[in-house]
Amino acid sequence: MTDHLRWLVPATAALAFSQHCYGVQYFTVEQARQLMFADAKEFVPAPLKLTGEQAKEIERISGVRVRTPEQAVWVARADGKSLGWFIVDEVYGKHELITYAVALAADGSVRQIEVLEYREGYGYEIRNPNWRRQFVGKRVDDPLKLDQDIKNITGATLSCRHVTEGVKRLLATYRVAMQ
Repeated sequence: MTDHLRWLVPATAALAFSQHCYGVQYFTVEQARQLMFADAKEFVPAPLKLTGEQAKEIERISGVRVRTPEQAVWVARADGKSLGWFIVDEVYGKHELITYAVALAADGSVRQIEVLEYREGYGYEIRNPNWRRQFVGKRVDDPLKLDQDIKNITGATLSCRHVTEGVKRLLATYRVAMQ
């Protein structure tokens, strides 16, 4: 084999599989908690384990399937007062999971969302602050529908749709199991 072919074969193989090997961690859970609740003095673990009845009610309210009964949740607190809830969740993009966090205010409205880890080779535009800002103030009774009250991003449709559905499911989870 010639020298240029010895170099070309591994490089071609790497390019062929690179789309499936992409992944970036933007925040750890601790970093996201501090960013989303900078005024919090402590984060008290409040993990949820949904009952079958709760999962069915969440699905009914949100129109989104509950993939797992466990949900990672913390209560953000300062000076003995609850500031809200910090929730870590995962949804599928196109092929891989997107790990994201949602901060809910004490009244159950969305305070902020952040993408913690993105594993796809495309669709990462959901990290755009303007796109994520659309969720601020949303409540469970809001439509939270792509192309209705949440704008789509061309080239990131599945990521946009699934994160939007995930936030809708988490708002329903708040109503059913966290109030």
